[in-house]
Amino acid sequence: MSLKRVVDVAGAAAGLLFLSPVLLACAIAVKRSSPGPVFYRQVRVGLHGREFRIHKFRSMRLHDGKGPQVTAAGDDRLTAAGRVLRRYKLDELPQLIDVLAGNMSLVGPRPEVPRYMAQYPDDVRALILSVRPGITDNAAIAFRDEERMLAEAVDVERTYVQDIMPIKARYYLDYVRRNSVAGDLVILARTFRAIVAHRDR
Repeated sequence: MSLKRVVDVAGAAAGLLFLSPVLLACAIAVKRSSPGPVFYRQVRVGLHGREFRIHKFRSMRLHDGKGPQVTAAGDDRLTAAGRVLRRYKLDELPQLIDVLAGNMSLVGPRPEVPRYMAQYPDDVRALILSVRPGITDNAAIAFRDEERMLAEAVDVERTYVQDIMPIKARYYLDYVRRNSVAGDLVILARTFRAIVAHRDR
């Protein structure tokens, strides 16, 4: 087992244990917010192109799935609890389960849905998928207000694919080239600071 995987397993297990009261509170809030399951499971593309179903706290009302696969601030599909969960990134916490399962890492390129991953050129896609996707990375930090940015777009999906994805790809490729456990720890620290700063705004 690589050092990165040891850090992932230890970090995810400790996170699930330490954050269990928060996870329980989030689950109760989701259940009370609207009818439906606590978790939202969506197909994402993982290591070497293998697909898996990501765990997130459900932040939207049940719908027919025909809407955009990215979410803008003010999306009328969001529940009241979901808005809070997404604002503070609490909806992402169940992905610690995906880290333990080996589908994700604590740090790595954010996993995309197949439809968006297919938009990348073949060589770029292959490099991005050469590492496990992560809960956080430098792109996630840079685009922590992505939903607000998309709220200003006339066409949410077009803006995401044409304007945001190319920038994210540069972050992802930089991560793949510089990938290290020490670098991951720096990104985790930066993520925590970004969340705290966002909370205080």
